[in-house]
Amino acid sequence: MIVDDRKLKILAAVVDEYVRTGEPVGSKAISKLEHINVSAATIRNDMAALEQMGYLEQPHTSAGRVPTFMGYRLYIDELMTHPELPDEEKHRLDEMLGGEDTPEELLIQNAAAALTELTQCAAVVTNSVPRFSVISKVEVIPTGKRLYVILLITSNGSIKNKACRLEFDLNHEQLEFFTHYIEENLNGVSVDELSEEMFDKMVAAVSAYMISLSPLVKGISELSEEMRQQELTVTGSEKLLSCEDLDKMEVVKFIEHKDELSGFLEDAFSGIQVKFGSENGSFAIGNSSLIVSKYRKGGKEAGSLGVIGPMRVDYKKIIPYVEYLTQKISYLMSDDDDIINGSPGSTGGQP
Repeated sequence: MIVDDRKLKILAAVVDEYVRTGEPVGSKAISKLEHINVSAATIRNDMAALEQMGYLEQPHTSAGRVPTFMGYRLYIDELMTHPELPDEEKHRLDEMLGGEDTPEELLIQNAAAALTELTQCAAVVTNSVPRFSVISKVEVIPTGKRLYVILLITSNGSIKNKACRLEFDLNHEQLEFFTHYIEENLNGVSVDELSEEMFDKMVAAVSAYMISLSPLVKGISELSEEMRQQELTVTGSEKLLSCEDLDKMEVVKFIEHKDELSGFLEDAFSGIQVKFGSENGSFAIGNSSLIVSKYRKGGKEAGSLGVIGPMRVDYKKIIPYVEYLTQKISYLMSDDDDIINGSPGSTGGQP
């Protein structure tokens, strides 16, 4: 059955009304809208046809209809208008983000907090930023008998630490040798360029001097591996638990296994993506939607930012927020050369 222009207009009206009221939408409600110029009987027939095609469903026998995930998908992909954020709203988002001097990790945290506050949904963030920073300092600090803590600090302010126990205590000369060796081989190296082969060579090199130093190199290797892994955080999980449209047990399951979403976000394409829990079982909450977009640094994808909420969210409102924030983050995290050259790492100018 063909979805003609009139049915598409009615589907869009049903979605808009359902998002606004949260109640199943009947033909009489649609017939009262100014831009719908057909009778309630015609609307009723078209809604029945849309239900047969899988775009609407009727939760109760005598009730109106609500969109299915297929209805939302058609609405988002083809029917929804994309309003521009007003300048005052952009200014509000800029203030919530922070300025150009804001550390990158705090910038992303602020963006997640802003989305949670503005949308009343949970914000999801994947952060690969440490992968694209460089090692600025490595310290080895004696903390007890044969116990040493390694501090790995990167140019973006990320700090990782790990405790290592050696076979015996190191004297000042040994610590000085190791510190100098690490500075020569790691300072200024991108975290993303560190490899297992590099650390194997370093272990062999320090072992030639003293085999007891090799656990420290292995500790640094493990810390760098943690930094190369994509971190996923969910802000505002309580918003999901308090949402009547979502199954609380499914929300709890999602919160407990949220890291499973990381691979799904890693594989997402650039630009705004909207996925539904009911669509392909990609995440645990059935009657939910995920609206997410990538942000970039230095011409490379550096992570994802978006929201998770019920399918019945205001896509016209949320999508512009997500788009603007990811573009703004990309701009603030880009080098001047990226902006001048118009690389994919920039927005071609401040949003």
